[in-house]
Amino acid sequence: MNFEDIDLQGRYTYRDYLSWTFDQVVELIRGKVFKMSPAPSRYHQEVSTRLLTKIQYGLGSPGCKVYHAPFDVRLPLSPGCKEAEEIETVVQPDISVICDRSKLDDRGCLGAPDWIIEILSPSTSDKDRKIKFGLYEEAGVREYWIIDPVEKNLLIYSRNETGRFVGERPFVEGDTVSPSIFPHLQIELAPIFPDVDMSEEELLEYQRQF
Repeated sequence: MNFEDIDLQGRYTYRDYLSWTFDQVVELIRGKVFKMSPAPSRYHQEVSTRLLTKIQYGLGSPGCKVYHAPFDVRLPLSPGCKEAEEIETVVQPDISVICDRSKLDDRGCLGAPDWIIEILSPSTSDKDRKIKFGLYEEAGVREYWIIDPVEKNLLIYSRNETGRFVGERPFVEGDTVSPSIFPHLQIELAPIFPDVDMSEEELLEYQRQF
């Protein structure tokens, strides 16, 4: 099957997702197919790699595992979904931290990660800010970070006692932050955002896409 054969108005499951052999990377959200970016920009990858390295070395929790995209996270949101293959939501967060190892298998993660980080890109900005916000909140993700690599800021959403995400003020390049679920982990944001080793033309083109 080619990607062009997919009915973007249709409804699909993880069983369908496993059968697809086309090159286009997609996510499945409530049964609907969403195209991913063709490939993250070099700047996006720099931010992701630096943050991932900081988390891996600073987490200090041997029970928790850190993964980066491409990594399938299956979210069984429907209460009537009894078979894993019938799950209708499969996403690939930029960074996922999972502390319940029973959720991990050879296919990725089955269930909500404890902490998800999405790094905005031109083609996923609205999806990360709106669709995935609601998705991760409903699924039970404990903490959700959204990083804007162009504006060099971070939004942190933590789950409160009612199960809803509560946001803090935007954090900016000079701040040091900690996830509420891992307060010992101190992350300076300035080193996360690389010095612009892209050409001025590359950076401007990247910014224009937002």
